[in-house]
Amino acid sequence: MTNIALSGACGRMGRVIAGLTEEYPDCRISAGIDVSGEKYADFDIVRKFFDLEENPNVVLDFSNPSALPDMLNFCKMRGVPLVIATTGYNPDETAKIKAASEQIPVFFTGNMSLGINLLADLGRRAAKVLGSRFDVEIIEKHHNKKLDAPSGTAIMLADAVNEEHDNKLKYTYDRHSVRKPREKDELGIHSVRGGTIVGEHEILFAGHHETISLSHSALSREVFAAGAINAAIFLAGQKKGLYDMGDLLKNI
Repeated sequence: MTNIALSGACGRMGRVIAGLTEEYPDCRISAGIDVSGEKYADFDIVRKFFDLEENPNVVLDFSNPSALPDMLNFCKMRGVPLVIATTGYNPDETAKIKAASEQIPVFFTGNMSLGINLLADLGRRAAKVLGSRFDVEIIEKHHNKKLDAPSGTAIMLADAVNEEHDNKLKYTYDRHSVRKPREKDELGIHSVRGGTIVGEHEILFAGHHETISLSHSALSREVFAAGAINAAIFLAGQKKGLYDMGDLLKNI
């Protein structure tokens, strides 16, 4: 049995994960961490990581980048594996996450969905075949409550495509202030926020007289919750190091 401490337990994704975990016979939410401290399930919820009475087998985080310092300190001091499903980290925070993986197992990815990770792989393959003859634009759409833009998933997709261009493409996030033609080494990333859109991502390859579009639409947050739970179960038995969805897929 894998005991999971759920960081961000009172948030939207935290509640979805808590409910979905009940369908998994090999894991349970042993405790929650959330600044609100609201209790809504049969596990205790504390406000701070160091308020946890017992060490979990793994921490699963779906909270906010502001929780990162305390979370990393707790997991490193207690030797607890950490699954990070939160997005919106800056380069300095990302560096700290990667540094922590030298001491503990850390699972870090831009998106927990199996379908999105397949989309990234297809985007990588398409970029390899199409090369510089096609311009690449990424469009992501999310609900009006999402804080970060562009999404971590959009950046993940852009990075996947850019790898096939030897990381020579520069990311362009906004065009309204620049009045000039698109440059060949650009990769455009565009964000849409509105309504209750769970998550939509498209990689558009635009060439001469033809376009190719690869897309993924999430219809429920359970898509991400299931991936996060599977990542937590997987990571609980791993050695120190940095893991992502590719490592998990190899074990399915």
